[in-house]
Amino acid sequence: MAEIINLNRARKTKTRSEKRKTADQNAHKFGRTKDEKKRDDLIAAKAKDRVDQHKLDT
Repeated sequence: MAEIINLNRARKTKTRSEKRKTADQNAHKFGRTKDEKKRDDLIAAKAKDRVDQHKLDT
């Protein structure tokens, strides 16, 4: 005897898995890790400090 399946539940799980798959692809394509963001912020801060050190006070 076959197992009874709730078709609404099966449909919802299928759409969830498809959405998760596309979200993972987008995260891989566009996302950056926390460490990468932190590194970029640190580099920008160092560059700003370097420019500020070369300014003349009037």
